[in-house]
Parts: sequence; structure tokens; C-alpha cells
Amino acid sequence: MTQLTIVAKITAHPEQIDFVKAELVKLIEVTRAEAGCINYDLHQDINNPAHFMLYENWQTRELWQAHMANQALQDYVNATQGAVAEFTLSEMHHIT
Repeated sequence: MTQLTIVAKITAHPEQIDFVKAELVKLIEVTRAEAGCINYDLHQDINNPAHFMLYENWQTRELWQAHMANQALQDYVNATQGAVAEFTLSEMHHIT
């Protein structure tokens, strides 16, 4: 199976930046402990602190899909409903 790279971009509403950041940070430790997680790295834009990016690598797409169904992620989605202005997710494969 081919390793899967995920790039998720999250833009918080300006008044919700700290809240969204705190909720994203909660996901790091639990996700890194999941089966198949190679890395799970959270970044925040220096010039636009409302913009966050998660860079993830997973052993397989199936293991990433299991992650997407976990309770911690569902809790994040429920907690941040209305606090996130934009969310995009890209599934990618490393070329070289």
C-alpha cells in the first residue's frame, strides 16, 4: 500500500482563533498514538494567525479513514462548529 499524505487547511473566524487553536492542539497527542500515524504536525500562519495547517502522513488510506471516524476528531468537529470559517482537505501521495 502507498503512504498517504494529508494537508488540511483550517481558517478560524477572527474572534475564535485561540479557541480553534486549543481544540486542534487537543488532537495532536491522541492522533500521534493512533495506528498508522507517521506524523501529525500542526502549523499556524505567521502573517494570518487565523490560518492553520495540519500536515499528516499515514501508512495507508484505510488507517487514515479509521482516524477520521475516531471520537476525538468528532469531538473537535462538534466543539468548533461555527468557529471555523473555512476547511479544505487534500489527500496526496509523495512523488519524489
